[in-house]
Amino acid sequence: PRRRQEQQRHPAHALRGARDLTAEDIRSLSLECGFELAGVTPALPSDDSTRYHQWVASGFAGEMRYLSGHRAAVRDDPRHLLPSARSIICAGKLYHTAWPTTTEFDEPGRAWISRYAWGSDYHHELRRRLKQLDTLLRRSAGPFESRICVDTAPLLERSYARLASLGWIGKNTCLINQRSGSWFFLGELLVSLDIAPDSPPPARCGTCQRCIDACPTAAILPSGIDSTLCISYFTIELRAAIPLEQRAAIGPHVFGCDICQDVCPWNRRAPITADPAFAPREFAPPLEKLASLSQPEFRALFRGTPITRARYTGFLRNVAVAMGNSRLPQFRAPLEKLAASADPIVASHAVWALTQLPTP
Repeated sequence: PRRRQEQQRHPAHALRGARDLTAEDIRSLSLECGFELAGVTPALPSDDSTRYHQWVASGFAGEMRYLSGHRAAVRDDPRHLLPSARSIICAGKLYHTAWPTTTEFDEPGRAWISRYAWGSDYHHELRRRLKQLDTLLRRSAGPFESRICVDTAPLLERSYARLASLGWIGKNTCLINQRSGSWFFLGELLVSLDIAPDSPPPARCGTCQRCIDACPTAAILPSGIDSTLCISYFTIELRAAIPLEQRAAIGPHVFGCDICQDVCPWNRRAPITADPAFAPREFAPPLEKLASLSQPEFRALFRGTPITRARYTGFLRNVAVAMGNSRLPQFRAPLEKLAASADPIVASHAVWALTQLPTP
């Protein structure tokens, strides 16, 4: 009787045997949870594992040690995360906004923050929605084992998203959907259910190499991204000094980079998200405001966003570089203050930035 009551309460989730579940069923449930893209692929090793290990061995992961060592081996098989896994449900959440792109942005007194960090932290948002999907799925399939994965889990999520039909992996290594572009967060639900899988779409980058040509630091290689040359790596992951020869190419970026997505032709008609969670909180804030932030003010301003990952001193380091690249004399005073910082990384980058300003 309880099962009949629940079925009546949720008529869209007509109870059916787990063997009868299809990828279309999963897409329907995922849409209810706010995901614009969804698909299914078997929980088996991916052919991309070999390429991934070659990428790590080439040193392209830089100081991101969570991508190498033991956690690299765990990525070889999703069943290392859930031994009973039979299927991987891959979901995509749109975060594109109507605000300008880097190709349209020309305000040297302001900082550029990557679009994905304009709103709430996607880790929390995707995990909440995946939990909702897990609940809805249990109403349809009964009990099963599952595990939620969002970015930080050792899983080749773009590879499995491709196998689950969400898109192809472009030359800029982003997952690109033919209709909706690449402005998507990805999350996965590993389940012990056999679900009829999807098929991967063909790659459609063709001879286009606009992302390669537009990258200021030449980080996009035929074998993938060399993270040690990537602006996102410099401004988010790197804790040490940014290489001198790369600082000028960073431009106004203080957290992440969107250039390779902004120039991608598949993003010309990318839909705009209506989700308030990803509405911009701080769009291109003034560099002078950022340079004056105390550590408590930094935490308060960016609480609940991905920006705190750069850490306070790393963020000030990035702000100093952006001020130097602006070549605006008005930044001499705030840079002199940063040059007196007790943190040697912040101080040394501010000293460098002062050398980029016009002589008084």
